[in-house]
Amino acid sequence: MDYKYPEGSIVALLNTDLVTDITKKVLIERGQEKDYQPLFFTLPDFECLTIVCDCLMAQNSNNRMVTMAHAIDTRLNCKTGNGWRYNNMPSDDEMYREGLKGINKTANLLYNKKFIDLPKNHQLKVLGAVQKGLGDGFEWDQLQQQQFFEEMLAEVTEVFFSHPLVQDEMGYAGMADAKGWEKIRLNEREEREPIGIKIETRN
Repeated sequence: MDYKYPEGSIVALLNTDLVTDITKKVLIERGQEKDYQPLFFTLPDFECLTIVCDCLMAQNSNNRMVTMAHAIDTRLNCKTGNGWRYNNMPSDDEMYREGLKGINKTANLLYNKKFIDLPKNHQLKVLGAVQKGLGDGFEWDQLQQQQFFEEMLAEVTEVFFSHPLVQDEMGYAGMADAKGWEKIRLNEREEREPIGIKIETRN
């Protein structure tokens, strides 16, 4: 059984004093993705990464909720990171550049097309090959493809689920913590937390 939450109930919290100013600022910035022009990636690489991200989060590219490549491009342009990397992996900027080259080469060798020109099922097969370390192309001689996939998936997942529109769909009100939480026992809820409506799903 899944739940559907009232649309906009979480986003509306951003206009209240239940959210701290710094959290409010960050979440509002995350929602400002329209007409974004890449600063780090070339436009073809940015478009490729955008579709890769859609595949990883099972997002409809024709009606996407979040452009995750936006956050990744911004981070790499600002030269920030989480402070560590595998000792056999290059810096994040080089990792993404070479990884996208590898994805496109694998797509070309398997289907004679660029990754973004493939149908979704073929895109998923290309990414599945990379995930298993079976991607074709000399680009992978310089980059450990399974670790690249792991690092990319971790960042994409973090960006996706920290986006206010995704949190709105999930009914997640955790960011509204400026006044603390009182009802913390099992099955208790604060008034700020939306009530989900049960919906039946078919397998």
